Amino acid sequence: MRTIYFLLISLLTITANTSCAQDGYGKIAFYNVENLFDTLDTPDKDDAEFLPEGKNNWNSAKYYEKLDHVSKVFNELGQPVIMGFCEIENRAVVKDIIVRAGINDRYAIVHTESLDQRGIDNAMIYDSTILNLKSSGIIRFDMPNGDRPSRDILWAKFDLNGTPLFVMVNHWPSRSGGQVESEPKRLIAAQSASKFIDSLLQDNSKCKIVFMGDLNDTPENIAPKMISGKLSPMIVESSGAFSGTHNYRGEWDILDHIMVSNGMFKGSRLKVKKKSGKIHSPDFLLTEYKGNTVPFRTYGGGNYLGGYSDHLPVSIAIKL
Repeated sequence: MRTIYFLLISLLTITANTSCAQDGYGKIAFYNVENLFDTLDTPDKDDAEFLPEGKNNWNSAKYYEKLDHVSKVFNELGQPVIMGFCEIENRAVVKDIIVRAGINDRYAIVHTESLDQRGIDNAMIYDSTILNLKSSGIIRFDMPNGDRPSRDILWAKFDLNGTPLFVMVNHWPSRSGGQVESEPKRLIAAQSASKFIDSLLQDNSKCKIVFMGDLNDTPENIAPKMISGKLSPMIVESSGAFSGTHNYRGEWDILDHIMVSNGMFKGSRLKVKKKSGKIHSPDFLLTEYKGNTVPFRTYGGGNYLGGYSDHLPVSIAIKL
């Protein structure tokens, strides 16, 4: 009898942790996983620091630990219907994520190799038992002054019982060299994303769009405002315990965003739950550094810490 009881409890736990919750809501999430590289040398990419003989002494043990960490986050979030990733090296590592998470029988991948010299790409996974992928592609843009290419913006068009949904995954150029000095690069990314959004809304003003990613800018900066002028921001200071997704020198800021079109608030299906934007910060994603609570990252100051990421994951709830 006790054995049957525990089996029932286990089944209920698994059911509650699936992407399609019993209340009819699921999640769409985004996570910057911080340098998820495999251990293999890619000849046309500068991935030397993440090889066994590289400066980070990256090896299979560290790689599989990292995969388990990302899988744990995915399951902690309740197995989102769609989850976007940035800072992944290639399609193979995304495949390894879903295998380690035990969802490779249901989840499929959207990914395209970008021109980023380090091999950093964007990707997304989705529950193929709920959503049907209709098409996908990239938005590629040139950097000013002949600077090296940035990550492409990845997009996909899904269908849920006749209702289309467009999802965009972004990882805009970094703040390397300073926020002001690097801002023109992010403005180019914002302009490219904005044009794509405009084209969708011009075709259908009620179009359902979810825009997400690490924009390397806060909501107050110019580039994100170019998007929030068209879409509604779902990740705000009140979305999390620390008012941000990333900590730099003791200060929390929102760098990881999710925004949605007005069409996501309307209709009876694929409808976003108002004020459902959340910055997730379970204890295992955090640590203490110089008296401050910060994300528990994989590397710090060149030292292997064995953590998760320097960013916290974000999500929204949608009615399925």
